[in-house]
Amino acid sequence: MSSTSQKHRNFISEPMGEKLVTDLAGIGEVLGKRLTGKGFDKAYVVLGQFLVLKKNQELFEEWLKDTSGANSKQAHDCYQCLSDWCEQFL
Repeated sequence: MSSTSQKHRNFISEPMGEKLVTDLAGIGEVLGKRLTGKGFDKAYVVLGQFLVLKKNQELFEEWLKDTSGANSKQAHDCYQCLSDWCEQFL
């Protein structure tokens, strides 16, 4: 695993539960509000989309950019966070 943020490490260290979408690495307040406005208010809802896209990095990152206006780094950080969480818990 490459170097990750503290937010990333915190997220993948425990089950998802009711974590907010802003608990995902790469998702701050602005992107969180955009995602919440489109029904993606919890991290597990974004995880659902990640799984629907079959954990495909390119598809997920494009979806996140289109849905929230995330930049490439934010989209990649979020993808990596969910991917690592899945390795840990699924």
